[in-house]
Amino acid sequence: MRTGTGTDVFTERMAAELCRAGLRAEITWLPLRAEYAPWTVPAPRPPAWASICHINTWTHPRFIPSQLPVVATLHHSIHDPALLPYKGWLRSTYHRNWIAPVERRVLNRADHVVAVSRFVANIARRTLCEVPTAVIYNGIDTERFQPSELKQLPNNNFKLLYVGNWMTRKGVDLLAPIMRELGDGYELHYTGGSAAAADKSRMPPNMYDMGRLSTDDVITAMQNSDAFLFPSRSEGLPLAAIEAMSCGLPVIAMRGTSVEEVVSHGRTGLLCPRDDVHAFSEAAQAMAANQYLHLRLRKLARERIVASFQISQMIDAYLEIYRNLAKEKK
Repeated sequence: MRTGTGTDVFTERMAAELCRAGLRAEITWLPLRAEYAPWTVPAPRPPAWASICHINTWTHPRFIPSQLPVVATLHHSIHDPALLPYKGWLRSTYHRNWIAPVERRVLNRADHVVAVSRFVANIARRTLCEVPTAVIYNGIDTERFQPSELKQLPNNNFKLLYVGNWMTRKGVDLLAPIMRELGDGYELHYTGGSAAAADKSRMPPNMYDMGRLSTDDVITAMQNSDAFLFPSRSEGLPLAAIEAMSCGLPVIAMRGTSVEEVVSHGRTGLLCPRDDVHAFSEAAQAMAANQYLHLRLRKLARERIVASFQISQMIDAYLEIYRNLAKEKK
């Protein structure tokens, strides 16, 4: 189901890379109502050539073909108890009483379970069920997401960037207070669009809405920024932060999520206590004031992603799972 999240990006990149690797891979997109009213959607039949079914754990068991081995990937951490204050009672009830039971059935049905981070795997064990789970980080095209040769030092204002969905779980309510405290000399460009319209009256003048961006536009924005401001409270794996780091952007992020598996404090970015606006503003000030620190963080951020988050590494790890499953089913 298309949800406008990193899961869509993962699915599309995964299928494209598998085909590039010489396998046959196709995506079956279900209508959004398949999530909350699966009985209203006919179950698609897998193509005759298919030998493995790879699904998102939110996929209702109704749509899982019985005759194929199944790989299920956990992409999220929405069952993290720390998120309860930010979800609202209706969303919390939906996650607890509908999504969690669906995921338990999927996890127990799957022949192999993968989590996109250790954080996600641990949350699933605590809140869903205990099943053997491998961790495979989502990868990106580091040749496409790369630093600009022209961008080296901050020019005039220190330019911060936020790319992500506009919701409280992503910490967007902290952006305006952070930028208000930073004041002159700092600016934030963010992807808000219509979702952020209701909040604009409370934003300081150093915040600029870029609306929804294409992937190429996101890369350009990252290449033209000085740091990635990412106060998200909920991350299965921070794909936007990984892309930013690949473009040579140090990350200023919140502790307590999978971000800590990507960003090393003081080495590839700066990590702040949960909801601490002052700590976020101090982190931006530290980067802006220390040219050596800023350049070192930029260099090491890029090196970190090239070393551990290339899409070829992700594909190779999944191919090994596919091959092992194919052998087991013979």
